[in-house]
This record gives sequence, C-alpha cells and structure tokens, in this order.
Amino acid sequence: MGKPKFEIKKSSNDQFYFNLKAGNGEVILTSEMYKAKQGCIGGIASVKVNAPFDKNYQRKVAINGQYYFNLKAASGEIIGTSEMYNTAQGRDNGIEAVKRDAPIAGTEDLT
Repeated sequence: MGKPKFEIKKSSNDQFYFNLKAGNGEVILTSEMYKAKQGCIGGIASVKVNAPFDKNYQRKVAINGQYYFNLKAASGEIIGTSEMYNTAQGRDNGIEAVKRDAPIAGTEDLT
C-alpha cells in the first residue's frame, strides 16, 4: 500500500483542483475549482487543518439515494467533497480515511 497524497491538477478550463488519494490510490476527497494554483495549495492546507475534527463534516444523501460528505473549513466554506458511496457505512469509512490520511499526506503537483 502506498502513502496518501494530494494531487494538484488542472481542469480543461484552466482552473486548479486537488484530489486526496488514500494509500490504496482511491480518491477520497475532491476540492472545488480554484482560479490560481496558490488558492489550490491553500485549500490543501485548510484540509490538513480541518480534517481531524468530526464537526467539520456534513454527512449527506444525494437525490439518487447515494451517500457522500462535505468537509468544511471553520468559516463554513466547503473545501472538499467525497465520492459517492452506496451505504452510510461506506461514507463514514470515507470520513475516517480523510481524518487519518489528510494530515500526513504529501502533495504531488501534476500540472
């Protein structure tokens, strides 16, 4: 199993975003879009600070019945959204993975 990492990427419309990948390579959190790479880097720093605290997670159910979560900063702004899960337990396991992995994850710039 590899190490968890943030990957900085550039979208087709020239904006930046990051994915947090678990040690097994699965994406467990995706950011919003940022106009500048520096904003994206700041978003990663915010995830590292806010990830350990359960109160920063919004547990949600999508219209199609799948489960997901948002990670929020202290300001209430969403800094990352999970993938979709088939069960609430899967979503909760995803939250635990972000709590565990985000603070120790390195960053790889793929732009």
